[in-house]
Amino acid sequence: MRDIRALDRQEKNYNSSGKFLSDNDLRKELTRLKQTEEFSWLNEVSNNIPKQAIKDACEAYKKFFKHLAEKPTFKSRRKSKPSFYNDNLKLKVNEGLALIEKIGWIKTSEQLPLGQKYSNPRISFDGKYWYVAVGIEQVCSVEELTTEVLGIDIGIKDLAVCSNGMVFKNINKAQVKKLEKRLRRL
Repeated sequence: MRDIRALDRQEKNYNSSGKFLSDNDLRKELTRLKQTEEFSWLNEVSNNIPKQAIKDACEAYKKFFKHLAEKPTFKSRRKSKPSFYNDNLKLKVNEGLALIEKIGWIKTSEQLPLGQKYSNPRISFDGKYWYVAVGIEQVCSVEELTTEVLGIDIGIKDLAVCSNGMVFKNINKAQVKKLEKRLRRL
């Protein structure tokens, strides 16, 4: 079941009953569809890809009903970029290689950080190259704030003058002079 079928089911259900189908119901329907002859090809791809597409479609509808986004629309073959989800537990990374589920090891032009916890890996195609986008948890250092109070005066001669005596020169002084001269001439 692609994203299109999930959107279609949501549309029909909303028009008939005025209710929203949960992603669990749609995923159960997907499992039943996989057992039919017509959709047996879905067993050749990772089960996480269509499930994530259903989850994304349901999330789009939830945002629509909360008035946080516009109504979800069907994808166009011409305008949409081919992309899919990969399970973050099954994404493995080695030196210059990444393991994509059901595809195998692929070469990467940039080294993904090793030994990191990856989240929400997405694979996309721009017509020439495939891209892997992942989220990586990083520890950020917290900088201590000082109790110093600083006033800033934005001026004409200088860009800014601070109350602690720091002066920032005007970065475009020559250009401003040129424009002022042109303005006087006009």
